[in-house]
Amino acid sequence: MKEFINSVFEDQNGQKSSKRVIAFLAFVCLAIAFLISMFREISLPIFMWDSMMYIVAGGIGVTTIEKFAKK
Repeated sequence: MKEFINSVFEDQNGQKSSKRVIAFLAFVCLAIAFLISMFREISLPIFMWDSMMYIVAGGIGVTTIEKFAKK
């Protein structure tokens, strides 16, 4: 399990990918903010949701394109 988690954050060369780490951290922050918004009466501005969503989508999308692109 630990090897799988480490391999998720590695690029094709076996080094840690900062894009993947940042996208994962942004996803965790987005999920926490969503849960807080659901169970508390705290509402976040819509631009915060959008910006975090773009960071996650961009990070995951670019990483996916790199993985399947032929060199």
